[in-house]
Amino acid sequence: MSNAQSSGTLTGSHYLDGDHACSEGAIAAGCRFASGYPITPSTEVVERLSQRFPQCGGRFQQFEDELAASIALQGAAWGGAKAITVTSGPGFSLMMEHIGLAAITETPCVFVNVQRAGPSTGLPTQPAQGDMMQARFGSHGDYRLITLCPNSPQESFDLTVEAFNMSEEYRVPVIVMLDEVVGHMTEKVVIPPADQIKVTERRWTRKKPGEYKPFDANGALVPDMVKAGDGYRIHVTGLTHDDRGYPNMTVPAHEKMQLRLQDKILKNVDSIVRYEASDLAGAEVVVVSYGITSRIAQKSIQMAKDAGLKVGSFRLITAWPFPEKQIAELSRKVKAFVVPELNLGQMVLEVERVAAGRCRTIAVPHVGGTVHDPEQIFKKIQEAVR
Repeated sequence: MSNAQSSGTLTGSHYLDGDHACSEGAIAAGCRFASGYPITPSTEVVERLSQRFPQCGGRFQQFEDELAASIALQGAAWGGAKAITVTSGPGFSLMMEHIGLAAITETPCVFVNVQRAGPSTGLPTQPAQGDMMQARFGSHGDYRLITLCPNSPQESFDLTVEAFNMSEEYRVPVIVMLDEVVGHMTEKVVIPPADQIKVTERRWTRKKPGEYKPFDANGALVPDMVKAGDGYRIHVTGLTHDDRGYPNMTVPAHEKMQLRLQDKILKNVDSIVRYEASDLAGAEVVVVSYGITSRIAQKSIQMAKDAGLKVGSFRLITAWPFPEKQIAELSRKVKAFVVPELNLGQMVLEVERVAAGRCRTIAVPHVGGTVHDPEQIFKKIQEAVR
């Protein structure tokens, strides 16, 4: 990698698959610790990181299982590193407890899930989008996080950088939800020079030891951080805690903590939500899609336009928080939403909830293993305008 900069970031045009592009996005964002356990179809992400990290001062550690990997990256984060872990399928299920721990301890970190067909072992080498609700509700209790859905290797790079930036901005775990097709397809990926990539650094405290409290947001929503071992007294626990991080097992303390964890996402939704929309003006039907399915849907939309139908596209880039404001506004203008996805109905339930009966919501389910035939989606668009 002769063109690797001192920062470790590659520059220029490369032909990369989505998994490898994700690896390069992590490096460009300043990630220098990765933990993982091999599992199809995500292993290529950490394989590349294990090869690239020696060139930029990073460290990859393979652990005995996904449980160990998903707690190790949190230790690395509290030690001052930007950290990532990567998994698929059953491994994502094993990480759920530690996603909840990252949420309550406000640990900035990135989880990558390259989705495959399940449940359980399922079809390890075949695509699906069956983990979308798990990404939001998989751990127990009330918590909020951010989930991004690339639909190309280029976005695998771009959105991994964005995931790290958001994790630092809001002190929250961020999940990048690839799928097997996006992870394994190879396309041109353009990587800008390091000085042209926006990188959000960690918000380090300016307070002196003795003054600092790791969960005191100082009247704001997101607390500053310190590195463990730098002379500050910190306590990090999964129990309900006060501003010092010490357990406080009272309802008022729990309410205060929970509401801030919710508000730091909900009150910043307009800054967090990402989507791509086209041809919405005058559209009678809007196809709502994400990930690889959004690319299949483009063919279906063109078929509908060729047939004289008025069709628009709305692509989820952030699945969570869900773009409620935008979908609600569209629901007042269109006859129907058509929602194709590689599962038996997950994000379509959010579309239907937000549309609240103002227009029809039509699912185009697919069990996974393959992608949709564009004709399937086209027929549902035709049904929507009848």
